[in-house]
Amino acid sequence: MSLTFPNRSRSYDEAGKRIRFVGHDGMFQISFSVAADAMAKMRPGTAADEAGYLQTFDTESSAIREVATKAYDRTHKSMYVLTAADFG
Repeated sequence: MSLTFPNRSRSYDEAGKRIRFVGHDGMFQISFSVAADAMAKMRPGTAADEAGYLQTFDTESSAIREVATKAYDRTHKSMYVLTAADFG
């Protein structure tokens, strides 16, 4: 099977300063987080708050899911934290 993102929901983790979302590989759920530094790299000027990070996630969701898929294809772990370094 391959990684899919059938559920478009996402949430903000205040303590970790990141957006959480999930993917699925068959019946397995894979947890992803995108760190605030990655959001700022993708969209300079992103407001450093929940609304700003969620807006950036929504705008850049295709690119984020592409990076998440590449990370998963490399290692097949059950949890990932994507940082600015993952976004070239």
